[in-house]
Amino acid sequence: MHIKLRANFLAAVLLCLAFVAQAQQKKDLTLEDIYRKGTFRAQSVYGVNWMKDGQYYSSTVPDEQNRVYDIVKYDVTTGKPVATIIEGENLVPAGSSTPIQFDEYTFSPDEQKVLFATDTEQIYRRSSKADFYIYDIPTKKLTKLSDGGKQLYATFSPDAKRVAFARDNNMFVTDLSNMKETQITTDGKFNSIINGYADWVYEEEFSFAKGFHWSPDGKKIAFYTFDESEVPEYNMQMWGELYPQDYKFKYPKAGEANSAVKVSTYDVNTGKVVKMDTGNEADIYIPRIKWTNDPNLLSIQKMNRLQNTLEILHANAATGQSNVVLKETDKAYIDVTDDLTYLKDGKYFIHSSEKDGFNHLYLYNMNGKLVRQITDGNWEVSEFIGYDEKNDRLYYMSTEVSPLDRHLYSISSKGKKKQRLTEKAGTHNINMSNDFKYYLDYHSAANVPTTVSLHAAKDGKLIKVLEDNEKLKNTLAQYDLAKQEFFTMNTEDGTKLNGWMIKPTDFDPNKKYPVLMFVYGGPGSQTVTNSWGGNNYLWHQLLADKGVIVVSVDNRGTGARGADFKKVTYANLGKYEIQDQIEAAKWLGKQPYVDQDRIGIWGHSFGGYMTLLGLTKGDGVFRAGISVAPVTNWRFYDTIYTERYLKTPQENAAGYDENSPLSFADQLQGKLLLIHGTGDDNVHFQNAVAMQDALIDADKQFESFYYPNRNHGIYGGNTYMHRFRMMTDFLERNLINPETEKNQ
Repeated sequence: MHIKLRANFLAAVLLCLAFVAQAQQKKDLTLEDIYRKGTFRAQSVYGVNWMKDGQYYSSTVPDEQNRVYDIVKYDVTTGKPVATIIEGENLVPAGSSTPIQFDEYTFSPDEQKVLFATDTEQIYRRSSKADFYIYDIPTKKLTKLSDGGKQLYATFSPDAKRVAFARDNNMFVTDLSNMKETQITTDGKFNSIINGYADWVYEEEFSFAKGFHWSPDGKKIAFYTFDESEVPEYNMQMWGELYPQDYKFKYPKAGEANSAVKVSTYDVNTGKVVKMDTGNEADIYIPRIKWTNDPNLLSIQKMNRLQNTLEILHANAATGQSNVVLKETDKAYIDVTDDLTYLKDGKYFIHSSEKDGFNHLYLYNMNGKLVRQITDGNWEVSEFIGYDEKNDRLYYMSTEVSPLDRHLYSISSKGKKKQRLTEKAGTHNINMSNDFKYYLDYHSAANVPTTVSLHAAKDGKLIKVLEDNEKLKNTLAQYDLAKQEFFTMNTEDGTKLNGWMIKPTDFDPNKKYPVLMFVYGGPGSQTVTNSWGGNNYLWHQLLADKGVIVVSVDNRGTGARGADFKKVTYANLGKYEIQDQIEAAKWLGKQPYVDQDRIGIWGHSFGGYMTLLGLTKGDGVFRAGISVAPVTNWRFYDTIYTERYLKTPQENAAGYDENSPLSFADQLQGKLLLIHGTGDDNVHFQNAVAMQDALIDADKQFESFYYPNRNHGIYGGNTYMHRFRMMTDFLERNLINPETEKNQ
């Protein structure tokens, strides 16, 4: 009896141990999982539109057959659906039996109509055109906005009586009572005159594509006009046909002519167009226009070409007369933001500035007189969410806890009663309701995927978790992933730099490992943040599985640490940044667990530029590098970005040439893989061609690969899979197992 019980007990123990062993077996990360199968695809909460009544929001939901999407109304307090506003099967155009498949939807201000964008075509990073439809909710009638061709940026007027849009470089407005379409401008012409939307460089560097705004009463439209006739053309060949097609577009490289820009208003009742007075200086930027709460007063932000002077102008929309109400100057440059907010009482506005060394919020009267500084401290306001005037609460994101984190705060307009509303360490992205009662919090941290939750804005109280990504977390638990750890290091001059490190899960401090440094390093950027890293993070984990320590360090010039830290690189872009990356590599090489002869570096865009500088100016500290879509001389890049940090080539030739990888091609040491897309409208393929030419002239061997017609992101179809397989193979040959390459 005892023997039998003992045997059964032993069998049970062995069975448990077998289950434990099986549970402990982890899967190996594969490129297919990351880039092809979508194994680690995170879920989120998409298509959220806050309703007029802040207690509700709408979102898209597929019907039972997943054929069409319904628009469903949710109660914020419960997170539960309360009504279906629009059934997707009702969205059938006249003359068709098939519902439209929409890409985006927008309610009219009175929430009685909806604009649907269909068959959207991407143009550049932020621009697109689509066929728009208007759906009348009470009558369930769907009407095509225009038969004249696809439209750009169709937008309801505040009174919901009209829709304005752009097409073929001109502005139009449609009266919804009779669907009469009126053409506002007639001089629009491709590669010459643009009305109502941004030229290429404004879209890319000032971060907007739609170039018109309705007045608060819906009676006027303020719009941009870009005369780009004097801007030089860039020619990209598009491959695939028997004869490659030329695509020519206006692209102002550093030091070249920009578009002449003006702002006008259009009166929808009289048809009158009035040009706003922005002064006599021609070579200027107008990075923002915005209506004040006065329907006859337009706010215009104006900058000089060097972008070290910003003026806020108030213009009479009926006459065009304007005056400067605020002027700010900086010894380096001024960053453009969307923080300018006009109060409903018509007496004050809120504006952000780095003038005390950190980005903070300030209150001014309408004449531009400073009333008070609202936020203060050796930390940054990273984003101004908005101002709840009823309860006198400003909401903003800040780095007060750490430059690596982003948290939501509220404060009164007097700078009192500051309250931190987010608790969890990491990065919070906020979608605030229009009435400031609720917000969605998209939170993530290093090693922790995004969670989406609903909160009360008054005190940050959690109402409901809308997406916890539990499925992804369970999937990740099946893999043996290393922890991303943060660290700091000091440069020789005592500057503290932030970094993170991913070590192999079987890390042995007595062994020596190869290191791959991941870099971006551009002005105001960060790679070292307490946030979920997505596919790059997972690829770095795959490399750690192969025995690589992956590291990223934020050099001088990066963001979240004040103006001095960021702007020290002014007029010498690349100089201090690469010094810091080289010092970081040397510091790593002194760690007892690092093989100093096997340190690599890789980056994309500005990071590709940094990789080339590391391999040429690093005096052999880097054994291998992968440079993706790099700038190789800032003379090749656009006016707004480049001149902001370097001045013009005419004023600062040394700043361009002394930090160009082209100037140091003969100093290349280590293995190089250079990757670029031939359809890159942003950092032109010309950069890679010039670098290859310089390396050939210097008799330096290297590897290169181009992706036909791919843009700056180098994606589409099987591209990611192909690219990261090639990059992994390169690192295995040249960094992980370099002896294998030597013996071949």
